[in-house]
Amino acid sequence: MLFTLLGEFVLPGDGTAWTSAVLAAFERLGVAEKATRQALMRTSNAGWLNAEKVGRRTRWLLTPAATRLLTEGARRIYTFGPAQAWDGQWVLVQVRIPESDRRARHVVRTRLAWEGYGSLGPGLWISPHADREQEAVRVLREAGVADDAHVFVARRTGLSDTVEMVAAAWDLPEVEVEYEQFIAEFRAPGQPADVLLRQLELVHAWRRFPALDPALPRELLPPRWSGTTAAELFADRHQRWQDEARREWKRLNSQE
Repeated sequence: MLFTLLGEFVLPGDGTAWTSAVLAAFERLGVAEKATRQALMRTSNAGWLNAEKVGRRTRWLLTPAATRLLTEGARRIYTFGPAQAWDGQWVLVQVRIPESDRRARHVVRTRLAWEGYGSLGPGLWISPHADREQEAVRVLREAGVADDAHVFVARRTGLSDTVEMVAAAWDLPEVEVEYEQFIAEFRAPGQPADVLLRQLELVHAWRRFPALDPALPRELLPPRWSGTTAAELFADRHQRWQDEARREWKRLNSQE
């Protein structure tokens, strides 16, 4: 949740946050002061925040690495939704990783999944996003397995059913359950009593979906895909609540 707050309020502001403001925001979420302070220290120790003493107070500044990470995360989160157009091309990734190389297997599995790739079996990944070919290459290089991998961009020519292939690569029913829960949580109309709290909860709930949903083209999705409704709901609520939530954060983060 701390990264949600940093990306939603600190990044578009001046890149700084007083400890008191973070404590006040997290208190609304039901997080104890000790846990919030520990989260700040862990984030600082990981290189994402720098602490600056101003008298008896502490101000936290985003590091350049955090700014890059949050900027990319914001782009992915706020523009996420079903692909609008598709040229019918697929990216195929074939890689051999020894069972003993657990680190490489973890990197490839988690990073390719984050990029929307689905697995058709051991060492074989597919994606309908041809523009993510270089992302796959980068993941393979970072995992240290590029010499045992092949990446292709191609068109599917037939044989087994495309719907069955998609079902084998991605668990879309499970993703749809998550979308339906999101819709149920945030469909209520009107302005919430605590807009900052609800904006944090909204963004925190939505930021999971780029890792869950491969953002398939509409041609590959089931009829009445709830992800489309959820994306529209997120965009509407985020836009409606944004100004008031940022004003409230600015008030909390005031030095006065």
